[in-house]
Amino acid sequence: MALSDHFRELRSRVLKVAVTFLVVFVVSLFFFDRLYDFVYAPYATAKESLPKGSSLATTSGPGGGLMLYLKLCGFTAVLVTCPVWLYQIWAFIMPGLHPSEKRWTQIFVAIAAPLFLIGVVLGFVTLPKGLEVLIGLNPDGITNLVDFNEYLQFFTRTLLVFGLAFEIPVFVVMLNRAGVVKGKTLAQYRPWIIVGIFVFAAIATPSTDPFTMTIMAVPMVVLYGISEVIARVHDRRKAERAPNAGLSPDEASPL
Repeated sequence: MALSDHFRELRSRVLKVAVTFLVVFVVSLFFFDRLYDFVYAPYATAKESLPKGSSLATTSGPGGGLMLYLKLCGFTAVLVTCPVWLYQIWAFIMPGLHPSEKRWTQIFVAIAAPLFLIGVVLGFVTLPKGLEVLIGLNPDGITNLVDFNEYLQFFTRTLLVFGLAFEIPVFVVMLNRAGVVKGKTLAQYRPWIIVGIFVFAAIATPSTDPFTMTIMAVPMVVLYGISEVIARVHDRRKAERAPNAGLSPDEASPL
């Protein structure tokens, strides 16, 4: 395929994603109240546990309400159209992959998508606790006014961080299959990697409470342990299939 054909195919796929995004964005405007209730729920839960005053506000001037609509519905459109634009990316690069690469890519996608969703759900569950800790740091007598646009960024960042954190074991397995990382190396540096996971969770979580950090770090440690086992099994099978497998140092190789 000529380079111009690749560009035409890319333009076609980008247009499909753009049209789909625009349609979903317009539809989401009609469900704004339900979307707002969903995003507002963690803040409402945290607010009930706080004796100190706190309220949401729009501080972007007269256009604050409009920006609220655009950002919330835009985020919804990106999330809902995720299968569409991921498929378009996959369909664009698929012709250049070997059959084995296509098969393993499909397996990784099938595993990565549920892990990402599990991470997002955990982020949503722990979000009220994080908000409670952060808002509770305000001194007595001060009302905490939270700009909704900043709260929406905090909301989306928390969910994305949790979702991406659960993808780390998938990348570990991919690096192992590519021959970059060995299972024995993962086992050798396991204590340091576990410490690194907890440090990453402490830095990545927007709140500063140990509860949210632990909720993120413990499943990541478990998933890392599973990925280490998979890597060691893969290395052992790869060694058994090697031409020189089972030969002693003094025995001649068939090659």
